[in-house]
Amino acid sequence: MAAKIFYRERHKVGMKEKKPRFALIAVTGVQIDFYSNHLRKKELEEIAKAVDAELVLLHNDPKDKEMVEVKK
Repeated sequence: MAAKIFYRERHKVGMKEKKPRFALIAVTGVQIDFYSNHLRKKELEEIAKAVDAELVLLHNDPKDKEMVEVKK
């Protein structure tokens, strides 16, 4: 099985903010430790290239209230 890195866009980040826009969700097929949950697209691409993994973008459904709700 080929290695895959699953990620999605973060909810509370605006387009012009200088914060990482993507949240790491899961990794399969490769042993790798991440020390940050929020990454930039370029960082994800470089990591995937280094470990020969495929990046998989998970799409958010704006109608799905469970995905949008922020737990305190």
